[in-house]
Amino acid sequence: MTRAVFFDVDFTLIYPGPTFQATGYRDFCARHGVVVDPAAFDAAVVSASSLLGGDDGNGGVFDPELFIRYTRRIIEAMGGAGPAVDAAARDIYDEWSACQHFFLYDEVPEVLRVLRQSGIRIGLISNTERCLTSFQEHFSLEGLFHATLSSSDHGYMKPHPSIFEAALRQLEVTPDQAMMVGDSLLQDIHGARRMGMRAVLVSRSGRTEGCPPDVPVIRTLRELPPLL
Repeated sequence: MTRAVFFDVDFTLIYPGPTFQATGYRDFCARHGVVVDPAAFDAAVVSASSLLGGDDGNGGVFDPELFIRYTRRIIEAMGGAGPAVDAAARDIYDEWSACQHFFLYDEVPEVLRVLRQSGIRIGLISNTERCLTSFQEHFSLEGLFHATLSSSDHGYMKPHPSIFEAALRQLEVTPDQAMMVGDSLLQDIHGARRMGMRAVLVSRSGRTEGCPPDVPVIRTLRELPPLL
């Protein structure tokens, strides 16, 4: 029986606005005299994503420099070059934690309230430096979460086992009583399943490449309650 559900934050509950889309990267880079091709943005994000799982794919120590390297890789894959690339990447990273650049998926408050009212304990596990208290306040989600855990506070990033272990302790549940819901196969799905937790992949585009056949895939969180 599922007693607790943990959610990833970025691209599961919230999504970036124009600031962190292709044209936003172009504008950040232009401030530093770096020229990039916005049309290359989507492919650049995919090519850089492998950096976020840690060198061995098991999640490493939280280090802001990792996210700066990730952002720099995106800029370079968009055609950016020169010494100013690093400054542009740091500029982008510094703004990522600001909630005003993000939007909440429409169904999130409704689904969280349904889960809370049904007696499910709700937690957040996020690979972020963003303040999760500020996140709740900005999006008017106060009182819906029983526990929150960010990698910057914990010290390790998903899919490292210790961040899942710490989150389970916070909600006082065993792995077989918990479910992880997120958009990343490596960080959310594989990390949780290695701990013995159930997992649900959020793929709003409907893409399922690489997802284990026994892992449910949903396009909206409204599909989640029946899976519990």
